Amino acid sequence: MAMTWDLTDIPAVEADDLGAAMRSLIEAGRGLALLRGLSDADLDTAKASLQRRFHGEPQRALAAFVRFRHMADVFGARRLRDMMLDRGHALLAPAMAIAASLRLNANRGFNPQQFVLSLHQAMTPNVVAMDPHRASVVQTSTERLAA
Repeated sequence: MAMTWDLTDIPAVEADDLGAAMRSLIEAGRGLALLRGLSDADLDTAKASLQRRFHGEPQRALAAFVRFRHMADVFGARRLRDMMLDRGHALLAPAMAIAASLRLNANRGFNPQQFVLSLHQAMTPNVVAMDPHRASVVQTSTERLAA
């Protein structure tokens, strides 16, 4: 069966698919591949893991592999590497979720700025700061409604 894709828009995959590739690298003792960059051996390990996972769906395995490779490449950007050093492994799950669904051009890779913004938004809690006067008004209104 021939695989036909538009290389300017690689199909989205599940974040667990990228997680499987990363787990295979961690089990092989190469868990710092995102910081150091992927070697040929790392790529072979990730590809073999995805091919075993999707032996009946080669298009899905290829899409996951291309997304994983470009996710590792985008971590070569200074901002993402610094963010990874600051936040550690807590950054991996949101990064994989973003890499699984963010628009990907196979020729250009992920847009590093868009990836950073998406990752920063995913890591920031959705809390809106309120000035003290407004907070007391809201608290008083809530107490009245509860009564």
